[in-house]
Amino acid sequence: MVHRANDRDDGPQQVLDPPEVQPNPSRPSVRGGAEALKGDASRENAPAVEPEPGRQTGDEGGDKSRAARLRRHPIAAAIGVILLVAIVAGGYLYWDDARHFESTDDAFIGSRQFAVAPKVAGYLTAVLVTDNQHVSANDVIARIDDRDYRIALAQAEALVAASEASVRSIDAQIAVQLAQVEAAQAQVARAEAAMKFSEEDAARYRQLAQQGYGTVQLAQQTQSKLQQDQASLADAQAALKAAQRQMETLKAQRNSAEASLRQARAQRDQAQLNLSYTTVTAAQAGRIVRLTAAVGQLVQPGTSLTMFVPDEIWVTANFKETQLANMRPGQPVTMRIDAYPDRTVHGHVESVQPGSGPAFSLLPPENATGNYVKIVQRVPVKLLMDNPPTDVAVGPGMSVVPTVRVRAEPSLYRRLMGRV
Repeated sequence: MVHRANDRDDGPQQVLDPPEVQPNPSRPSVRGGAEALKGDASRENAPAVEPEPGRQTGDEGGDKSRAARLRRHPIAAAIGVILLVAIVAGGYLYWDDARHFESTDDAFIGSRQFAVAPKVAGYLTAVLVTDNQHVSANDVIARIDDRDYRIALAQAEALVAASEASVRSIDAQIAVQLAQVEAAQAQVARAEAAMKFSEEDAARYRQLAQQGYGTVQLAQQTQSKLQQDQASLADAQAALKAAQRQMETLKAQRNSAEASLRQARAQRDQAQLNLSYTTVTAAQAGRIVRLTAAVGQLVQPGTSLTMFVPDEIWVTANFKETQLANMRPGQPVTMRIDAYPDRTVHGHVESVQPGSGPAFSLLPPENATGNYVKIVQRVPVKLLMDNPPTDVAVGPGMSVVPTVRVRAEPSLYRRLMGRV
């Protein structure tokens, strides 16, 4: 731009240089860009030039600029440092506390549930329970028509009475036979005494006859009497043997009668058992599940009337094998049941299965065949509840999240919080 001082011709005119035009940063000049590229290329090829003394490099300038920013915002810098220390300390406390525990979500409540079934056949006359009802031990679940079984019991009792009478009759016969044996023994003793006297009398008269002091007739008579007494003794001995043999026969008959009596009593006991089986009771405390019994239903031995879940339940937690290094029986456990997340159940480790779950499955894996890919196995751990909930329904198959404390010493966080 040319400024004229005056229109007058006072002297020579002064021409001023035009001002420099500031480039627009949003629209870089093409020529300037090309020159900048040439300058960058020349700088890359040029040797490094040491900075002059007193001149600051880029890094030093950046450090000083950061220091300047920190000096300008000291409160923000202090808060940042405090937050960093808090995050590091919190992370350490979390890691130190977490390594004292092992947890898994692959855990379920287990029990030895079974089907309740009768042992005898018949029509149901009463069903005294309903679905999901809790029963105590020996509570009646159902009744079966017992008329046939009462008749069978009466027949068995009559058979027992008849067998007992037979035994008593044989005992009476044995008593009579024993008296006969004693009489036969007395006859034998009498015959032996008579024969002994006859032997002595015959010997005496035989000697007298030989010496001439007695007659031959008397000697013959005493000899004949001796022979008669010997025959009487033999007859008495035979009668005694017969009586004794009869006694053995009666004893054998009594043994047979006693066996029949035992058999009759066994039949009576079986009839009593069958009669008792007409009342189906709970063997232990638990809950009725999936009741299918109905009044008037004809049931057979083994027919399922209902499923029964005992009160004795536990938790089967399938931990990874890498979590078992410090797990031992007796360690405390806290459990959270998914159905009741606001409740905390305490328990302890009962046992650790000696082997992985697949090893005891119906078709265990054969790792020796085919290609092998290592997979972390899971091992079932049995956990018992110390305070199982009693006011809500808890049964097999429900999901649980247990946490086992595998290290007894308290963590730093718990020591700081006073929760040892």
